[in-house]
Amino acid sequence: MLSLSRLLKSFYNAGQGLKFVFKSEQNFRVQIFIAIITFSLAIIFALYTWEIIVIMLLVLLVLIMEILNTAMEQLNDLLKPRLHHYVRVVKDIMAGAVFLTSLASLIIGLIIFLPHFINLLK
Repeated sequence: MLSLSRLLKSFYNAGQGLKFVFKSEQNFRVQIFIAIITFSLAIIFALYTWEIIVIMLLVLLVLIMEILNTAMEQLNDLLKPRLHHYVRVVKDIMAGAVFLTSLASLIIGLIIFLPHFINLLK
């Protein structure tokens, strides 16, 4: 049976996790700031619905990757005294995953926004 109190507690815990990432990770705050700018530009340029959906998915993908990276870093820090070399490798791999996701999002964002900026300059 579904328990409302358990559901609300899980929402609270999820919020606490997001709060932790926001407070502890500078990159997450920068990504949130860039997302706000991106969504503002989407409104200003009156993008098509499908373009907004693509941007929303890309923003979410980058933020989720950053959250996973933070979770992996926290977990690996527990193991650090015993397995420090492997911890470093895992952290670098996760940082690389966030970087690739961000780079792909930037390229796709440029493909979507560049024509609008070019039209603005004409």
